Amino acid sequence: MLNRTGETLTDAGNDSWWTVHRGDSPIVATAIHDGHGLRGDLRALMALADDERLREEDPYTAHIIRDLANRVIVHRSRFEVDLNRARESAVYVDPSQAWGLNVWRERLPRDLHEGSLVLHDEYYRMLRSMLLSIERRHGSLVVLDVHSYNHRRDGAGSVPTDPAAAPEINIGTHSMDRSRWADVLETLLDGFRRFEFRGTRFDVRENVAFQGRGEQTRFIHEHFPQTGCAIAIEFKKFFMDEWTGEPDFVVLDALRALIASTVPDLVKALKARR
Repeated sequence: MLNRTGETLTDAGNDSWWTVHRGDSPIVATAIHDGHGLRGDLRALMALADDERLREEDPYTAHIIRDLANRVIVHRSRFEVDLNRARESAVYVDPSQAWGLNVWRERLPRDLHEGSLVLHDEYYRMLRSMLLSIERRHGSLVVLDVHSYNHRRDGAGSVPTDPAAAPEINIGTHSMDRSRWADVLETLLDGFRRFEFRGTRFDVRENVAFQGRGEQTRFIHEHFPQTGCAIAIEFKKFFMDEWTGEPDFVVLDALRALIASTVPDLVKALKARR
């Protein structure tokens, strides 16, 4: 299966950890669950088929953020190491950590487990360095932490999750000092809610399906408490078939335009705070 740029989503032979694009903007976007790659010494121990892994990854989130000057795209699968979990739980060792899935054929040897955690350590070292550079340049920053989520968990032909509990766009703010960043958050929410697609507007709600409890937003708010606003954005997988992996690029391009459209107003909101 290919994405819009011609990259093979199921290619497990890629040694790349992530790609960083750096530009002159205080707005950053990340797609840390977009990756599908596995390093070679883990592949023989993996109990899950490629399509089973893909179903719980966030394919095409890299496409959604591709117009931002600052963006980070992770190429390794969350089943190798989940960068949005705390270090001690970043490698799935029990089905309870992974939607009830048995990830490994046998207990993961300690050296392989530790080898995966190297990526976790290096990622957060890289992210902190990148954000420090943006902080020095611009004084403050916004990180859009982009993910996606399933809504047909009982099978391809199943009834989808009740829309009351599954907005098209879920904004997570659990670790955010909301009183400090309310103006920036409202700027984003307003931009999302005003955007029109196919004659209608997206269902955008805060802390419904997810609350933004991931490690990345927590890390940013801990290390940049006065200058960094991290917002978790979960797109329901209405832009693809979550069982076959088939994308709808008309919807994906609309979401791409949506994310890009928020950047000018977010920059203005940060400047207004100075």
